[in-house]
Amino acid sequence: MNAILRWLYDIARRLAHTLDGWLCIALLALMVIGLAVLYSAGNESPHLVMAQGSRFALGFAAMWGLSRVPTNQLRHWAPLIYGVSLVPLLIVLAIGQGKHGNLWINLGVFYFQPAEVLKLSLPMMAAWYLNREILPPRFGVVLIAGVIIAVPTGLILLQPDFGTAMLVGISGAFVLFLAGLSWWWFIAAAGGVAAVAPVAWFWLLRPYQKDRILTFLDPESDPLGSGWNIIQSKIAIGSGGWTGMGWGHGSQSHLDYLPEHTTDFVFAVLSEEFGWLGVATVLLLYLFVIGRCLWIASEAREGFSRLLAGSLALSMFVYVIVNGGMIAGLLPVVGVPMPLLSYGGTSAVSLLAGLGVVMAVRAHKPVHGH
Repeated sequence: MNAILRWLYDIARRLAHTLDGWLCIALLALMVIGLAVLYSAGNESPHLVMAQGSRFALGFAAMWGLSRVPTNQLRHWAPLIYGVSLVPLLIVLAIGQGKHGNLWINLGVFYFQPAEVLKLSLPMMAAWYLNREILPPRFGVVLIAGVIIAVPTGLILLQPDFGTAMLVGISGAFVLFLAGLSWWWFIAAAGGVAAVAPVAWFWLLRPYQKDRILTFLDPESDPLGSGWNIIQSKIAIGSGGWTGMGWGHGSQSHLDYLPEHTTDFVFAVLSEEFGWLGVATVLLLYLFVIGRCLWIASEAREGFSRLLAGSLALSMFVYVIVNGGMIAGLLPVVGVPMPLLSYGGTSAVSLLAGLGVVMAVRAHKPVHGH
């Protein structure tokens, strides 16, 4: 019996040796909390929990598989992965489905959101390109990297999906930042965005996008219309107090006052039912995951791994900030999910796959940079 247990232990250790134990513990804690909140927000529906649980299992499998791939292989595959990931972005423009555009491809078994894949393939491609150049990057290198970032970002904007396009673009910008690009480039880019904002307002933004911005500036102007989501979200957050109303006792979600309470606004449900203590616990878990990923990036021995792991960590930080700011009324509503809490398959799988790449950086450390 002892020999069998030892044999099983050795197999498990070999299978799991590329996984980062601390990261796995924090991620599993976030998944359990996410499923618990989803069960309550979904009117205690086991179907939602089972569906999301199966997506977590798929994401964990992807994370495990990618953690076993040496980073030199990932670097070699980066251009191919980037190119292949652009194809569904073109397909979704023709056959995609969505409330406000062509965002999803119906695969029969599940809906696939191609833009989510670019949250991993774009920083991988940018890191591959910049790792081949002298850093900090020169003017010509920055322009080519800008094209690498702009192509998928522009395709996502055509869907249109401003929130995801912003996050994908930022993931590429983080690679440039970590490569040593001067702050002046980012200031100039912000100035350029501000300069074209009036043109975007009159010619590019759709009515619902304009409503989101106007609602952010003054949600009370239309409390029963476009301002409803933010107002109800703030009520849910405020009513939770320090310890919350209790699991399954949140009035805003159970009485259907809070729209999208299983997806974009699920963090408001957590705030109402578990209070500030629950919010602080989840934020600390996020902080630990992001900090651990940044530590892994700092310990990497070659440029591609450092740039990729660091950008993925900083991108997750932005996801949390954007969704948290959105539900609190500090940022416009842009349809960005809260990592591992919001209901959704593609976003959860792509996030866990990205963390698998970070784990691969830790597990496979080449001695030389190229």
